[in-house]
Amino acid sequence: MTARITLLTDFGTADGYVAAVKGVAASLAPGVVVDDASHEIPRGDALAAALALERYWRFYPRHTVHCVVVDPGVGTARKAIAVEADDRFIVAPDNGVVTRVISEALSWRAVELIPERVPGSGVSATFDGRDLFAPAAAGLAQGRSLDSMGRPLVDVVRLDWPEPILEPTRIVGRVIQVDRFGNLVTNIPGDWIEDSDVVEVAGQAVPFWSSYGLVAPGALLALVNSDGRLEVAERDGSAADSLGVAPGASVRVMR
Repeated sequence: MTARITLLTDFGTADGYVAAVKGVAASLAPGVVVDDASHEIPRGDALAAALALERYWRFYPRHTVHCVVVDPGVGTARKAIAVEADDRFIVAPDNGVVTRVISEALSWRAVELIPERVPGSGVSATFDGRDLFAPAAAGLAQGRSLDSMGRPLVDVVRLDWPEPILEPTRIVGRVIQVDRFGNLVTNIPGDWIEDSDVVEVAGQAVPFWSSYGLVAPGALLALVNSDGRLEVAERDGSAADSLGVAPGASVRVMR
């Protein structure tokens, strides 16, 4: 099987930073495939990166290396880590971007990367994506062991994750993300939802449907999305704009 690395960043594609990371990986691990997951994560947004990584990491084959470079703490005392989770690897800053992976993995372990143990690593204080994460990802993709590149960590940084509240007559949750379509992604698990429930957000009741295309253009709907979470959307529009809702907004499911 061809070795594979994925790359998730907040770099955009205008300035050559993505190519620098990919160039190092290609030089150190010729023949390894590098997939662009996204380079449009909002600048420094660790939660957005964690949610994006959650969406795809487990769909890649075993031994895939997921490299995440959303790193506002570069050059500070924050650790650089490599994680093995369910036979896949994540190389990232220790700022919470692996939160959702380790919450759903059956097993995981982590090391703090030590640059002197990572073949090909550099010394820049401002571009660990190129100088440390890319070499570490290349080494793992070529079969180098996790333990050879760092010291074991007992735990890693985890983002605060708002847990929904399940009560006999209602569920109380919140919007955790507004995606590029303006859909309101909540923290409420889809398997908590019953057909007779009514969703309330921004003072408005929103009906349940199973898919976006079943309502008229411009209509609001609630559904269980492909990630298995309750979502509020607007057909051919932005629920966030129409309801004036941003991440953190309360969502209630009445029953």
